[in-house]
Amino acid sequence: MSLLQPIIRRSEPRGDIQPHPGRRFTEREFLEWIGPKTRAEWIDGEVEMMAADSLDHSDFGWWLLSVVKLFVSRRALGTTHGPNVLVRLPRQRRTRMPDVAFIAKGGAATRHPNHIEGPPELSMEIVSPDSVVRDWNDKYRDYERAGVREYWVIDRIEHRVAAFALGRDGKYRRIEDDKGKLASTVLKGFYLRIEWLLAPQPPDLSKVLRELGVS
Repeated sequence: MSLLQPIIRRSEPRGDIQPHPGRRFTEREFLEWIGPKTRAEWIDGEVEMMAADSLDHSDFGWWLLSVVKLFVSRRALGTTHGPNVLVRLPRQRRTRMPDVAFIAKGGAATRHPNHIEGPPELSMEIVSPDSVVRDWNDKYRDYERAGVREYWVIDRIEHRVAAFALGRDGKYRRIEDDKGKLASTVLKGFYLRIEWLLAPQPPDLSKVLRELGVS
């Protein structure tokens, strides 16, 4: 199936959480099968189910998405999506669900009614107990190969954070923190303090936005 052809999902998607189908799927079968409450990704014919979020993951994910989304929207840089939006990655048979995905105006990715086609400029993943290898290894390789310009991994379980920027050679390079701040290479003026990302309770959203200059 050509990546230039948008996927059209069923007009009445299932409303329940489906169990694993128990077999390999074509991409079209996967997109016809998955419903709005089912969190799963499609990897070269295999369906990978994702566990339900913990309360901490859910609360922190909402905070992170809100910070990025409000920064992007108030500076009219593009759109931000997550965590249940499908992204079809080029040059490989992968359909992923980033926790946060930034799509720049005029960037490589395009929005369709039911998915994003192509690599986001920025993808962020929040590590869960079942996603350690997936987030630190598998998605690192997938996003690098797809041309995602920046990838952040936030591991609140092991208290570590890493951000990577795509070099001219198509390989990720670690973004070094500056006095506890990680600055984005694709969102000018955007940064997050590591202490914000690892605190049991992230700081007040309005205070963060004021510090970033978009309150």
